[in-house]
Amino acid sequence: MIENRQNAKSSKGPRTAAAITFPELLAPAGNYEKLVTAVHYGADAVYLGGKEFSLRAKAGNFSADAMRDGVIYAHKYGVQVYVTINIFAHNQDLDGLPSYLHELDAIGVDGVIVSDPGVLSICRRTVPAMPVHLSTQANVTNHESAAFWLAQGASRLNLARELSLVEINEIRSKVRGELEIFIHGALCISYSGRCMLSNYLTGRDANKGSCSHPCRFSYSLVEEKRPGEYYPVQEDERGTYIFNSKDLCLLEMLPRLVASGVDSLKIEGRMKSIFYVGGVVRIYRAALDYLKALPADAWIEPEKIRFPDTFLDEISRSGTRGMTENFIIEKPGSSEMIYSSSRAEQGYEPVAVVRQVGKAPFVEMRNTVHPGEKIEYMLKGIGCDSVTITRMEDEEGRVVEKANPGNRLFLYTEPVLPECEINSIFRRKKTPLPQIVV
Repeated sequence: MIENRQNAKSSKGPRTAAAITFPELLAPAGNYEKLVTAVHYGADAVYLGGKEFSLRAKAGNFSADAMRDGVIYAHKYGVQVYVTINIFAHNQDLDGLPSYLHELDAIGVDGVIVSDPGVLSICRRTVPAMPVHLSTQANVTNHESAAFWLAQGASRLNLARELSLVEINEIRSKVRGELEIFIHGALCISYSGRCMLSNYLTGRDANKGSCSHPCRFSYSLVEEKRPGEYYPVQEDERGTYIFNSKDLCLLEMLPRLVASGVDSLKIEGRMKSIFYVGGVVRIYRAALDYLKALPADAWIEPEKIRFPDTFLDEISRSGTRGMTENFIIEKPGSSEMIYSSSRAEQGYEPVAVVRQVGKAPFVEMRNTVHPGEKIEYMLKGIGCDSVTITRMEDEEGRVVEKANPGNRLFLYTEPVLPECEINSIFRRKKTPLPQIVV
């Protein structure tokens, strides 16, 4: 596939629709439920971590049995599974790695994601047939670096998030291995995630999976000879979130990224909720399907392809810290940061997850809900069905007047949802907090 793509592309992208090969949509799976949600809403592949060697130690992650179940489930729907082994390893961290790799091989995972050259070397010796993907932590920012890592046995490179589209195109034109880029999710303030702030401030090593996310902390400035005098960088009594970047969103750039010939589009978020995973995956799946349906002549100038406004409206409802295109066109400036809080105010929130289908779907609640509330059923694709809750019953058939998170009950709605599917999500628009008048 890669060789055919290379023959058809230049650094400026393809000129005909025949040259287009659509990339994989790669989604985060912090636990089994998130894996199922990503598969349900259209991911082509998922990435996850085991209990060791992973950079997201707080994500929940997978025991060997859970990973085996996840691989079986994903493969049932034709979805690939990649496992992260992306810590920066010290000598003691290498103990047990060969046996872990043999275990992953026996489970049937489709590849591993590494950042450390020593770990890569062990992977190539221990499980030589297993594809090895290079993490963005390895900071591939040029075609010579890309060629080097491919020569070491990496089959795919997740390029640094500090690259522009022009740079991505140039790398694509000069190497034949698979290329992967992040298209959505939280951004590290440090270079492609190589951060020591967490270690210094909290003793938790970000490069071994225990990041405390100090880039989301609130800061003020103190001058050395004026202890106790705090100077806000921006006028705000709470201080300022000077390291707090908006979230990456390359939805509008998708046509040009597809045309560039990258092989995989990756969504960040193993520590995010199933509401985020499902909401984001469904939009990018719908966007890729929209692009696939375009006439051939649309790809003569992919930079002119535009999505309907519905796509951007929906992505803003999925749970985000604001949106930035980061380096993809030009270097980001101060407008790409959030200075007033650790995250942007969210307009929508999850209500329930469908566990069984029927005239009244059996759901697991994720928020407090009452009869009479209007909620939205998140379809596969870009749409939502708006319904009103008319009645709730528990498993014994008793009427429930208030549902709390964790409750499992039958949800009656008007109109009825005949096409309701297991693992689908209900959401609602959040009620604005009342303004306090002083």
